[in-house]
Amino acid sequence: MSNSFTQQEFRNALGGFATGITVITTLGKNGQKVGMTANSFNSVSLTPPLILWSIGKNTNCFEDFMAAEAFAVHVLAEDQQDLSNLFATSGIDRFADLECNEGLSGVPILPHYSVCFQCKMAKQYDGGDHIIMTGEVVQFDDNGLQPLVFYRGNYHNL
Repeated sequence: MSNSFTQQEFRNALGGFATGITVITTLGKNGQKVGMTANSFNSVSLTPPLILWSIGKNTNCFEDFMAAEAFAVHVLAEDQQDLSNLFATSGIDRFADLECNEGLSGVPILPHYSVCFQCKMAKQYDGGDHIIMTGEVVQFDDNGLQPLVFYRGNYHNL
């Protein structure tokens, strides 16, 4: 059965669901800092504490995340639109002007966020043109800041 809609129409319809914005970080296969913007973040389970996010198979840091032992999910605060855009840009050193702390397994932790979840990799699942990454939350820090929200292709504040 074929779809009666285009990929762009489907993407636009998905944009009707408001999401938070995250930056996911890890250490790459060669020990380099790796990070990307993602809005595909969700809770999975309280016991054990599990979260998920998804990464496109054509993402430039795909192999680094596939091989990662740990990662951090930074829920961005409402004043971090520029950081979201930075980590969505390809071909640059996204960490050049950031002083990160070192988290679980050496994963870079950004200096500012609303909430940060440090996770060890749990399981990965095929999801079409994406891989669904699940992580067991080992530690989190909640600064209680208002989140940056994404809706219909634009940033918003609550």
